[in-house]
Amino acid sequence: MAKARARTSARKVKDKWKAKNWSQVLAPSLFDNVPVSETLSDSPESLIGRVTEISMQDLTNDFRKSHIKLYFKIDKVEDGNAYTHFKGHALTSDYLRRMIRRRKSRVDGIYDVETKDGAHLRVKPFAITEKRIQNSQKKLIRSVMKETIVKGGKAKTLNEFLKETLEGKMGSEIYKNCKKFYPVKRVEIFKTEINQLPAIEIEDKKPKKKEGTEEPKEAEKKEEKKPKTKEKLTEDKESKTKKEEIKAKTKVKKEDIKEEKEVKTKEEKKVKKPASKKKATTKKKVKTTTKKKTTAKKTKKESK
Repeated sequence: MAKARARTSARKVKDKWKAKNWSQVLAPSLFDNVPVSETLSDSPESLIGRVTEISMQDLTNDFRKSHIKLYFKIDKVEDGNAYTHFKGHALTSDYLRRMIRRRKSRVDGIYDVETKDGAHLRVKPFAITEKRIQNSQKKLIRSVMKETIVKGGKAKTLNEFLKETLEGKMGSEIYKNCKKFYPVKRVEIFKTEINQLPAIEIEDKKPKKKEGTEEPKEAEKKEEKKPKTKEKLTEDKESKTKKEEIKAKTKVKKEDIKEEKEVKTKEEKKVKKPASKKKATTKKKVKTTTKKKTTAKKTKKESK
């Protein structure tokens, strides 16, 4: 026993934690390679295949997306940074329980989609109705969900399709198409799983800039670098003089318009006064006619 204890004490005790190194996990290009978390590892090879979980609120700082959980898988390690690709997403269980109530039916679907760049993923949407519905109506809703999801996947790349699902645009499209057959209360995609990464790299579409438009800072710099010639100076002076003449003409026109308005208001007041006199004269005439009639009646009586 004494010999065994001596041997163990002679051995050097190695601390495994000291041998490990910290490495930073970065999100994929869809989320601009934002740092997600940090992990410990003996070697960079042991990191490959690990999966990290994070809520969308922590990535985008949008509290409305706190119910979405994102999963990233590490596929490459370089200089202490672990690069990932999107593995899938899911909604929290408490968020799903809030939407499902009594006397309402839930329609689930599971569909395999192939995107424009050759990626394969599984999409799991669900729809909630305001009342209980029959099985035939559920079949119609499932067929509409399948058509919209498959068409959207074929026309878009993986990144574009994932953006629409996470932002809720895909659910709103399904909602519009289902409304034709039966009024649906809500439609959401509660889970996605990527089975195969894209085989072809296709750049995402960016908003086109109009021709002739440049950033203000760059345009100002170019103007400052180019020295003005004599011809340009003369043109600038002529343009300034023209602008001053136009301003003077506009001032004169405004003053003339004001004078015309004042004259019109005075004429309207003069025209309104004699109208009241005419009314008074008409009333007097009516009274005189009544008096003549009474006198005529008296003369007839006297003759009799």
